Amino acid sequence: MNYKFRLISLLIIDSIIVLISIFLAHVFLNPFNPTVDLMLVLSSIILLISHHILCFYFHLYQRIWKYANIDELISLCKVVILSILITAASQLIFFNDLYERGLFLTLILHLVFLCGIRLFWRYIQLRRDNVIRESSLKRKATLILGAGVSGRSISVELQKTDSVLNPVVFLDDNPKLKNLEINGIPVVGNLKDLEAVVEHYNIKHIIIAMPSLRGEQLQQIIQRSKRVCKDVQLLPKYREFATGELSYSKFRDVSIEDLLGREPIKLNNEIISAQVKDSIILVTGAGGSIGSELCRQLIKYNPKELVLIDHSEFNIFQIRNELERIKCSTVIKTEILNIENRRRVFMVVEKHKPKMVFHAAAYKHVPLMEGNVYSAVATNIFGTNNMVDASHNAEVEKFVLISTDKAVNPESVMGVTKRIAELIVNGKNINSKTKYAFVRFGNVLGSSGSVIPIFKQQIQNGGPITITHPDMTRYFMTIPEATQLVIQATSYSDGGETFVLDMGEPVKITDLAKKLIHLSGFTEEEIPIVNTGIRPGEKIHEELFYKSEQHYKQIHSKIFVFNNNQYLQNVDYLQENYLSLNESELQDLLKKLINEETQYTPERLIQI
Repeated sequence: MNYKFRLISLLIIDSIIVLISIFLAHVFLNPFNPTVDLMLVLSSIILLISHHILCFYFHLYQRIWKYANIDELISLCKVVILSILITAASQLIFFNDLYERGLFLTLILHLVFLCGIRLFWRYIQLRRDNVIRESSLKRKATLILGAGVSGRSISVELQKTDSVLNPVVFLDDNPKLKNLEINGIPVVGNLKDLEAVVEHYNIKHIIIAMPSLRGEQLQQIIQRSKRVCKDVQLLPKYREFATGELSYSKFRDVSIEDLLGREPIKLNNEIISAQVKDSIILVTGAGGSIGSELCRQLIKYNPKELVLIDHSEFNIFQIRNELERIKCSTVIKTEILNIENRRRVFMVVEKHKPKMVFHAAAYKHVPLMEGNVYSAVATNIFGTNNMVDASHNAEVEKFVLISTDKAVNPESVMGVTKRIAELIVNGKNINSKTKYAFVRFGNVLGSSGSVIPIFKQQIQNGGPITITHPDMTRYFMTIPEATQLVIQATSYSDGGETFVLDMGEPVKITDLAKKLIHLSGFTEEEIPIVNTGIRPGEKIHEELFYKSEQHYKQIHSKIFVFNNNQYLQNVDYLQENYLSLNESELQDLLKKLINEETQYTPERLIQI
């Protein structure tokens, strides 16, 4: 139906409704003598004209009534009430009289007919669309867990979109909702009835619509759902419901992060904002997993400039494009830079003069670094030293190194180099105005080279999943969680601190693999787990603290802090001589440097 034809049709229908309303009201009030006088005729004309003018003013003839909501009904009420008031005013002006009962009854009839015809049209259109959709789509019977605000929003969203999901039942633990219907969908029981309901209604898809559910409770619901139904999805974050941003396209599949049971983080945003807002912030390794997420979190606090440093052109291109799509006043600047280049590092830091530096650039893959000792030393040690010195030279206010649990009692080249990086940061804090600190934490889920992407690829290839040792454990947290806590820890820094993030309990890699197999809809018979043996540099269990670091205090629910006097103040000797050593000699020297019982001065380093 084109616009012109539609407009003419609405004008004719509304005209009939207006005239019927006013004449029917007159007949109801004068059933035995319904005479037509001048007041009635003139009132009808004025009501008709004012109605059409007001409909154009409120754009009611441009509305698509199939998608009508409460706003359209409010606009209709305004049109009806204002047109009646205009008609009443004309009666007083032309006849010095007011037909109150007739106008009131006309208002009621006018409103009922006008809203009724539009709602009836909406009903017919939606019924027709449903018939077409049902005939063209093989819709999957869907169970919604949670009949609160979120569940109701989801049911409406699925009913009005061309989704293949057909919501047929709710489950909710609120006993007051049982046996009631919400948007035509029955609430048939509580969460204890999950398995029976899935079987009885032949459920093919489950949506968990309980945004406040976290931790162990969420894990249990997910695991029960996955046992009886292959396709399980979670709704978006709770704030998206609060801001009206919910749409079916934002539903997401259950991920391994949901099964970790990590509680949401509560940040002190005021402290963070006070330091980040309108400041120049520099992030090294900005194209990597941690660095890029740091940028995503920092930009929320509206820094004046965000300077991204990485040696990978492609990674910088990706994160810059992503950040530039965010509507904010922050200026994004990029530098393609290898932090091993000391002179260029000094030039770049001096050029931008940042207030804060987040140093995330490093080589982190343990087995790879075992065979690339010189590269690990050059980037993780000398690159860090370059950034530390350049920050001192440019009078940066705060410098934060992103460290790792593998720096504690390290057995790998990567761990040793990161421990030396920690000692360099400690040492520089002694005689600099810049406040140096580092944040230590374990593995992050989904980072490049981590176990989850590897396991997923192995599952896609039909298995098996390879694990180096059946008893191997690791500390895990999500990338957003880690970066948020890094930023929070930085806000507390006054120089010289070691911040350690609360990683919760260590997780067995075998258990992680099993959960991922089940999440992917397979069994351990279909995707077997094979033990391949520990690789060079790997430990069965990681640690977060040295013995001498046990006297820490908790400054946040998930952040511990202590001051460590150990340092390695000068790496010039190592930098001048490391290429003259073979790999074995170099590794021996590195391990001597991290003896935690010794504070290393430049003289002590030369003697070694």
